Amino acid sequence: MSVLNRLACSLGRRDEVPNQELARDLAARKDKAGIREIAENLWNKDKNIQADCIKVLYETGYVEPALIAPYAEDFVKLLKSKNNRLVWGGMIALGVVAKLSADEVFKHFEEIKKAMDAGSVITKDNGVKVLADAASAKAEYNKVMFPYLLNHLKTCRPKDVAQHTEKTLPAVNASNKAEFIKALEKRMEDLSGSGLTRVKKVVKQAANL
Repeated sequence: MSVLNRLACSLGRRDEVPNQELARDLAARKDKAGIREIAENLWNKDKNIQADCIKVLYETGYVEPALIAPYAEDFVKLLKSKNNRLVWGGMIALGVVAKLSADEVFKHFEEIKKAMDAGSVITKDNGVKVLADAASAKAEYNKVMFPYLLNHLKTCRPKDVAQHTEKTLPAVNASNKAEFIKALEKRMEDLSGSGLTRVKKVVKQAANL
């Protein structure tokens, strides 16, 4: 039986529970054939099937990232979609596999930046995670990606600073922590409350690297 029959849209459901249950089952059984079928249907003509399939893939990846890592190139392709659900879904999926698929992320750095710059809040949030995780994988990737992440922290909305600071931390190391901390100290002038507390905590963590 096709795993597509278990998608929320196939069952006439408007909630995500069937997709989450399918993802957990695919991960538990390490069902590579089922996952391949889901990935192939990211390009289905039915937008509901596409949306359910990307949801199933990143939910599967939350449990077993290695099972969806082979589809990193597909997730990058989704970033160019005219369907915003697929764009941010693709970025979430990339975020799940970025450490395992750092080579692919680096290869498509320009496309990822373009999607972040033009994308929704969810796309931007997950894009930061994608780049930071990939930048943590190799020094050569860090040299290229970290300046973009740092500039993003300097210019993003004050309400996003805390979350994006936390997501950037994996890319921070002994050689770049000084400029990271300097940028955050400047941004603290715009912050208050829990956001300021969260950024101060990351500054302490960075200082200890």
